[in-house]
Amino acid sequence: MFETRILSDLDKKERWDLLEDMGCERRGIEIMAPKSEHKLIYARGLDPKAANIVKQEFLSSGGEAAVSWKALNISEDKSEIVMMGTLSQFNRTINKLREQPFNLDILAQEIEYAIENFDTPPKLLWSEKNTAIMGVLNVTPDSFHDGGRFDVKEKAVERGLEMVDEGADIIDIGGESTRPGSERITPKEEKKRVIPVIEELSSMIDIPICVDTYKPEVAGSAVEAGADIVNDVFGLRSEGMPEKIAELDVPIILMHMQGEPKTMQENPIYDDVITDISSFFLDRIRIAEDVGIDRDKIILDPGIGFGKKLHHNLEILKRMEEFNSFGCPLLLGASRKSFLGEILKKPSEERLYGSLAVASLAAEKNIRILRVHDVEETIDVVKTVEAIKSN
Repeated sequence: MFETRILSDLDKKERWDLLEDMGCERRGIEIMAPKSEHKLIYARGLDPKAANIVKQEFLSSGGEAAVSWKALNISEDKSEIVMMGTLSQFNRTINKLREQPFNLDILAQEIEYAIENFDTPPKLLWSEKNTAIMGVLNVTPDSFHDGGRFDVKEKAVERGLEMVDEGADIIDIGGESTRPGSERITPKEEKKRVIPVIEELSSMIDIPICVDTYKPEVAGSAVEAGADIVNDVFGLRSEGMPEKIAELDVPIILMHMQGEPKTMQENPIYDDVITDISSFFLDRIRIAEDVGIDRDKIILDPGIGFGKKLHHNLEILKRMEEFNSFGCPLLLGASRKSFLGEILKKPSEERLYGSLAVASLAAEKNIRILRVHDVEETIDVVKTVEAIKSN
């Protein structure tokens, strides 16, 4: 009897170490390791003639590629393609595509970039941590979980310091609730709520402060008061916001939301939630870069619970590492949200364990920031996951 088993998914280093431990020669490892890494890469928006060129080049490299019948007979304007193969096969195809027409040199760059970032997404500019913990501090009367608890400056500052003591890496301060059905407030009222808290906390702590706002005037005042990061739930869709962030020259979190908070949960519909969010991210990244925001300052948030039904949220959690392909750190904010209530049939006060289950999954998938209400408990989960991954 032999010992035969399927190996768990191994990262690049683990595959290399496996072959080295077996006694393989270094040159042999350099040849064989890429062949052990399989990828499934999707692209769309190609001219159908270009899609057929990619298909033939990938097949000639030993991989598999699928396009629609309409692409094969050139009867559609834009085509999709799914490429399936080893890293070695992709590398061979990339080199071939650089010499092809229909802007396939750009596709080659995008494939190479996606492969580079998928398994090892970029870390945060200000931290070497694999997963940073962002503590939620809502200075609002109506947020879904902690509304009214910290809407007095002294209580807010006390809670901020408490989260720092618990080990938070970032404090996220918000002055306007964006829960489903919430009403908008004026920039003047929002600044009245957040600026005094930012001013006091920034003089007392040495970790970054993030302001949760989509209004350029609030972002400007918050950074002047001591904020280091802007968390924009509208993803630079507010007039003047892209230019303001470029002027402030601070990291920006771009969140996906279908609609706006007051109506976003009425009947959210997607053709494919991952594809639609991906298109949104690419558009937002382009807009940010066009006004001078460096990509290394952009953080992406798929917006759990913002214009999504339960099955949309679950699909995002299942496939969220796909967004690593864009080369920006990812943030996940799922803490105590209503989709957990749908699963657990419990109010927000009783959703801690569901939140920690999501945090564990996110840490395993290399999500760089977890935005949470329960700092200390989440840190314990992340430390445990990272110990297992690094062993």
